[in-house]
Parts: sequence; C-alpha cells; structure tokens
Amino acid sequence: MESTVQQKAAHVTTRRLLDMKSKGEKISVLTAYDYTMARILDRAGIDVILVGDSASNVFSGHNTTLPITIEEMIYHAKAVVRGVQAETGRSMVVIDMPFMSYQLSSEEALRNAGKIMKEHECDAVKLEGGRLIAETIKRITDVGIPVMGHLGLMPQSIYKYGSYKVRAQEEREAEQLLEDARIVEESGAFAVVLEKIPSKLAAEVTRSLTIPTIGIGAGAGCDGQVLVVNDILGLDREFHPRFVRQYADLSTVIGNVVGQYVRDVKDGVFPSSDESY
Repeated sequence: MESTVQQKAAHVTTRRLLDMKSKGEKISVLTAYDYTMARILDRAGIDVILVGDSASNVFSGHNTTLPITIEEMIYHAKAVVRGVQAETGRSMVVIDMPFMSYQLSSEEALRNAGKIMKEHECDAVKLEGGRLIAETIKRITDVGIPVMGHLGLMPQSIYKYGSYKVRAQEEREAEQLLEDARIVEESGAFAVVLEKIPSKLAAEVTRSLTIPTIGIGAGAGCDGQVLVVNDILGLDREFHPRFVRQYADLSTVIGNVVGQYVRDVKDGVFPSSDESY
C-alpha cells in the first residue's frame, strides 16, 4: 500500500509542471503511441508523454495528421496509459484531440474531451489554436479537464498554410501569436506547445506567461521540449528536419537484426536445439 501511495505522489501533474517552470527546471516531453514504448519512456524518466495525432503520420503512414479519428486516438491513448501504469506511473499523459473533434463548437469539443478522458486515465488533452478556440478551452477546463494549448505551426491547419515553414517570422504574425498565447493562458490552459517559430519570439512568449511553454523547433528559451520519439530514434531514414536531434539510427540497427534473422531461418540455423522443446 505504501509503495502505491508513493508511486501516485511521484506522478507528474499540471501543478508539478508549473513548479518546474518557476524553479527553472526544464520539462522533457516525447510522443508515444503504444504500450511498449510508453513503458520505456516512463522508466527512462520522461516528464510528459504526448499521444500525438502524429500517429497519423508515423504509425499509420498518412501524409498529414488530419485523417486520424478520435476512436483511433483513444485506442493509442489506452495503450500508452497502460504502459505508464505498468512502470513507475510517473509520466503525465496528454492526448491530442484530432482534427474536427473540437473545431465545430465548444459543446461538441466538450463532449469529445469528456469521451477521451472517460475512456482511459489520461491526464489532459491538447488543442491547436489561439483566440478562435478560447471559448472551447475555457469550456473544457471549467468542467475540470486540463488543456494544453498549441500555437505556431499547427499541423491540423497545414492545408491553410500550404507548407511546414517556420511561422510568425513577420512582425504582425508574431504579435498575434504573442497575444494568442496570453489568451490561451487566460482561457485556462496549463501549458502551451510552440511549434516552429523564431527562438527569440518563443523566449518572449515564455517570459510573458506564467504557464510553461513546450518548444518544438522553437529554440532553447522554452520551458521544455517535445519531439516525436520515432524521430530521435532514427526510425525514418527520409525524415531529418533541422529541429530534430537524432540520438540513434535504429532504422539501420533493426534492418541489420531482421536481415540476420532472415539469413538464420533460410540457412536452417534458427532455431537451435537450445531454442527448441
């Protein structure tokens, strides 16, 4: 019983993230989409696991994040939460609300956020947008569901942008982003992701907010950093954006391992007598 209490006490919460910002302690965030990876990330000490709609790209092979459904997000979220609970239980789990699950109205957004939270024991949901979804953020947080915001390059609006280039480089858009960040905070969000914006602007946003900022391609001035776990592991040979630091080349490692397995099977050296019953 004591170990269970200690495990729950160690769990990262929205309050803990605010404390980390106030103390200048950086926040580490990575994506995960399955049970096994969630266990590994939690065991390694990651603060927050984001069940990103990037699963649409890296897990399902779509060109954008738009096709993934709320049911698919819930499927991934359930697996990730079980993975965290199977390990230390420390990592916070945040779920992306997918395209068109919150844009139509604040009422539908609330229903879908509630559905996500009721289907599993995640900690929060994440929404893209600023002033246009301020009412939605407030509506969801008012019923007790924590919301993480997302500004800058917003992948769910990629067809509007027409490219994945850096956002808010012009003064007018930079001023609007800064104002949107304040609105997101005032609406009740506990943190905000800043994606692909100039590092100087990201640092300014970070200083202007009391809630933490989590950067991705936004420089070192943010309160934390998030990357897609597949990218840092080097699982995709073709994808090497500037903002990603690749810590391993698992695409090559896995390819070599599978190649050796194929050869062993073809040559009849697997399984050996020690590997047979």
